Amino acid sequence: MSLWSQIADLPLVAILRGLRPEDAETTGAALIDAGFRAIEVPLNSPDPFTSIARLVQRFGNRAVIGAGTVLTVGDVERLAETGAKLMVSPNTDPAVIVAAKAAGLYALPGFFTATEAFAALHAGADGLKLFPAETTTPAHVKALKAVLPPEIPVFAVGGVTPETMTPWIDAGAQGFGLGSALFKPGMAPGAVGDKARAFAAAWAALART
Repeated sequence: MSLWSQIADLPLVAILRGLRPEDAETTGAALIDAGFRAIEVPLNSPDPFTSIARLVQRFGNRAVIGAGTVLTVGDVERLAETGAKLMVSPNTDPAVIVAAKAAGLYALPGFFTATEAFAALHAGADGLKLFPAETTTPAHVKALKAVLPPEIPVFAVGGVTPETMTPWIDAGAQGFGLGSALFKPGMAPGAVGDKARAFAAAWAALART
């Protein structure tokens, strides 16, 4: 089963940077209830592997759970031990991508150029994360999609809000990674749920057009 087949109905990846383990399950529940099916906890969060393990135990049969800001093969190995299924990185490191695939994880590496994109695909990436999207324009995605394999999903990550999704989709992006516009450390689960539903509604509206 591909990564895309599991999240195609709502291809939005929740990025829970700064999540604390004691908040993992309530925050995860708010996202799952809003329809999210992909959640990552960046490894520069407090005790991230504990949070990931709790999310996997509670929601692993309902969502693709994993880590972001994965920078080393050692990180990949620790991530696999939690039972997680998703490895997200901010950069293109073929060794990390190969390790993720060897461990049975979906690999969603960060890229910015065509060279990085094709290096990631050669290493086995399941999708591509354009990062940081806020420093470029949708025209960047459109140009890249002209040469990238059409079956490889491209996610725009960085600075995306419900109001700014349309031009990225029109340019060819197939999904988004959502950080501070969705979650900030200390947010109440209800507030996270409200933001998650706003993003889900914006996506649903785009899907109908």
